[in-house]
Amino acid sequence: MKKKIIAFTGSPRKNANSSIMLDNFLLGFDKNNISVEIIDANNINIISCGGCLHCNLIKQCSKSNDEWITLSNKILDADILVFASPVYFHHVTAPLKAIIDRFRSFVTVQITETGLIHTPHQKWKKDFVLLHSMGSPDTVEAKPIVDLFEFITSILGKQNKLHVINATRLAVGKQILKSEQVLEFLYEKLNIPTHLAKEDFKRNQQILKDCIELGEALR
Repeated sequence: MKKKIIAFTGSPRKNANSSIMLDNFLLGFDKNNISVEIIDANNINIISCGGCLHCNLIKQCSKSNDEWITLSNKILDADILVFASPVYFHHVTAPLKAIIDRFRSFVTVQITETGLIHTPHQKWKKDFVLLHSMGSPDTVEAKPIVDLFEFITSILGKQNKLHVINATRLAVGKQILKSEQVLEFLYEKLNIPTHLAKEDFKRNQQILKDCIELGEALR
């Protein structure tokens, strides 16, 4: 059977580094054995979760004036969910976060004396893939995103798996593809030590290879 992949992109930029990572991830698959839909979070009509709690009762989101019902069915049917986004202020971009917030409708939440109990309407068995690009040289900037997805994958089913690839010190579009020489020129303009260009070029090449290899592993 064909693997069904739903891939969300969050960057407002064309030729975004996170989108290039997604392209390389998809290269790892046999094109004849996958079904892929790429959804640009910036161009889909998804309104914010209103916290109405109706999904506790009806087992789905009660909002019907956007594209969530159609999208949620695609999510449920997918084998692999990919979230490719730059890291803005320690999280994914706002349009993508609006989609992630609507995942609340997949679970029933019970308030208890000591905390919350999350029960999925149905158990999931999916691979979740996070592809992050960030200006920071430290992947700790993406920790809030990873923490959230560790929680989401755990409450939706013990058989879910989370895969994370972080790319660092990426400030401009398509930077992950740039040569060592171009990086040196760019770093001089950005007041970044130019001696870092050599190691960053090698790291960027390895990141793209890691994306391909992850796709191959999830075939």
